[in-house]
Order: sequence, then structure tokens, then C-alpha cells
Amino acid sequence: RRGRKLTEATATSSMASDLKRRVPSAIAMIVAVLAATWFGGFPFLLFWTCAALIVWYEWASIVRVAHKTTVLALGFFTIALAAVLVSIHAPLAALGAIAAGTILAAALTSGGGIARLWSGSGLLYAGLVFLPVVLLRNDAELGLHAAIWLYAVVWLTDIAAYFSGRFIGGPKLAPAISPKKTWSGALGGTLFGVIGGVGVAAYATGRVALMHAVIAIAVSAFSQAGDIFESFVKRKFGKKDSSGILPGHGGVMDRIDAFIAAAALALLIGMSRGGADAPATGLLQW
Repeated sequence: RRGRKLTEATATSSMASDLKRRVPSAIAMIVAVLAATWFGGFPFLLFWTCAALIVWYEWASIVRVAHKTTVLALGFFTIALAAVLVSIHAPLAALGAIAAGTILAAALTSGGGIARLWSGSGLLYAGLVFLPVVLLRNDAELGLHAAIWLYAVVWLTDIAAYFSGRFIGGPKLAPAISPKKTWSGALGGTLFGVIGGVGVAAYATGRVALMHAVIAIAVSAFSQAGDIFESFVKRKFGKKDSSGILPGHGGVMDRIDAFIAAAALALLIGMSRGGADAPATGLLQW
């Protein structure tokens, strides 16, 4: 019993120390994200484009891209070009630019097929940092609400998963890839992510629909899969963090890995119903 109490006390102390390091920078990031989201337009595009450029650099560093200078420059150019195309309302051309850049980055990378796959997929991954959320935000009718909806689902999933996993514990979700994640954390995160998503969707549309919960479940689960995917990439290449740019949080990719996956799925759902011009309406209006 005494050993158990000591273990619990150690875990509580560790969590308190972890939160002390994370909370200040997390608050600063949330304020910056919400400010950019509120203004929309160019400030929003610039914010997420900068995030994409950093993620591309972090990815290239993790997978140790051969001919780094050439491939890095190509990636920066591709992301910037796609951002310009989005700014002039040419989203399909922006997607095409990312696709072309992905193929070219792979072709310019030496070291065999696997190295080329990692290099090219990294540029595609970086493109997903800004394209989905910016296209959703650009929806004139429900763009702001869709961005807030994404934040609610992803952030609440992440926060609830952290505390549920720490306090409940239990079987591990993916012990070989991310040893700290538990099933209790995954389920607790999904529950709160759905509550947040349904709440924002109901506020935005004036009604509660079953599909609001279904989509929130899917996006919450996808966000957790995105987190595990980044953990897999880092573990494969022997990295603990994508970089050290954010105090207590590692790199930008470490903070938005879940968001990247969630935003991509949300955009696909939205575009399947609302098209390229109204993806946010397609996502939220049921």
C-alpha cells in the first residue's frame, strides 16, 4: 500500500511539473491561434503558412532528407506558391501545386525508394498543415465556426485524453509506438471532443443533429491517429521531439500532429457535401 501511495505521489508530482512547463506556452499559442482565426483572411493564411513551413523543416530534419538544401528550398517554394494560390481563390491549383511539389521532392531525393517516399510524403504532410483549415475558414457562411469547431474537437480530445490517461490508466493504446497513451485516455478524449464538437455545431447552425456527433467522433479518432502517426515517425528515426522551438512542447509538429489529421478529414467531409466553395457549410450544416 505504501509503495502504491509513493507511486501515485510521484505520478502526481510529475504531472504537476509537466503542466507547469506546458501551460504558459500553451496559453500563448492558443491566444495567437484564436486571434488569427478571428481576423481570418491574410493574417490567418500567414499564420498557418508559417506553421507549414516550420513543419516541413522539422520533417526534413527528422527523416534526414538527402540533398537537404535543394529539397528544403523546393518545399519552401511549393508551400509559398500554394499559399499564394489559396489567397487568389484557386484552391484546386494549390492542391495541384502541393501534389507536384511532393512528386518533385521525391524525385530529387537520393538514397532509394524509401528515402524518396519519406521526403515526398513530408511535403504533402506540410501542405496539410494549412490547406484544409484555411479552405474551411474561407467559407463565407460558416468558416469561422468550422475553425472553432476543429479547435474544440482537437483540443478537448487532447486535454481530456491526457487527464483521463493519467488518472484512470489501464491498458496501453499503442505501447510499441507511444507507451504513455492508454485506451482510457483515448475514450475520455473522444467523449469530450464530441461534446465540444456538438456544442459548437449546435451554436453555429441552431440545431443538434445526430451527424454532428458522428462526425465529431470520426474527427476526434482521426486526430488521435495523427498523434500516433507522428510518434511512429519520430520513433522510427530515433527522435524524441520534432524540434525544440516551443518551450515544454517540443516542435510545431509535436503540437499540431493531431490537428493536421483532423483538419484533413474535416475538409474531405465538408467538400464532399459543400464543394470547394462551401466546405465549412458542408461540414456543419445537417
